[in-house]
Amino acid sequence: MKIKRLGVMPSFCVLLAVFCLCGAYPCVAVPLSPDGEALIRWQAGATVTAEEVDAFGGLDACFASEPIPDVVWTRMQGKTYKDNPHIGRKDLRYIRALHWDYDGKTHLGEMVCNQQIAARLIYILRTLYEHRYPIQRMLLPDVYNADDETQMRANNSSCFCYRAVAGSAKLSKHARGLAVDINSLYNPYYKDRKDGTRYVQPSTGKPYCDRTKDFCYKITRNDLCVRLFIEQGFTWGGDWRTCKDYQHFEFKGL
Repeated sequence: MKIKRLGVMPSFCVLLAVFCLCGAYPCVAVPLSPDGEALIRWQAGATVTAEEVDAFGGLDACFASEPIPDVVWTRMQGKTYKDNPHIGRKDLRYIRALHWDYDGKTHLGEMVCNQQIAARLIYILRTLYEHRYPIQRMLLPDVYNADDETQMRANNSSCFCYRAVAGSAKLSKHARGLAVDINSLYNPYYKDRKDGTRYVQPSTGKPYCDRTKDFCYKITRNDLCVRLFIEQGFTWGGDWRTCKDYQHFEFKGL
């Protein structure tokens, strides 16, 4: 468990938070009205107060899943969702969740996932929030036109995106909504090729392939995030042997 992250924020993390909040990465800036309009509309990316959360119905109301709303389904068309014979709207769920970041504030997050893992994912995200586990951004990949490299550079956390595994024709577990990526920039995928070169995704994640270093958002084998996902029937890409995918949690079942 990342106990050290629950106390005073390291100075370099403060600088990182300011850097990110000042527009270093694309994000959704949502002004909040006094009545908590962003909560009512669930405008992912917005910052909310504890008072607004209480008025909305408390944490129980802020961690929930539902069939894909029409407005979300429209956003997904031609981006994260494409016509296919494997998965449809009825198989998916829209997740609402709060997440905490190093800025010390609560943010509205969203994910689309397979209905098989919706309850498990809500449990995981709520537990992470209650332990103030930092997640910087939780937006649908559609915000980034479903471009994986772009959303990973933004350190986005997401689940469903109908796509193939990078560099192959094989469908990714994300295409079935059965894989979740957390803090993707600082927990990159990499594979060492036979010619001695290293393929890294996102390409800007190269400095974070060195897991001996300490940095913000780093996922480690013994931290709370890994423990929760494994407890709920997921495997972790950080345990893979032929490559590493530190952001990636894939549902295998219990």
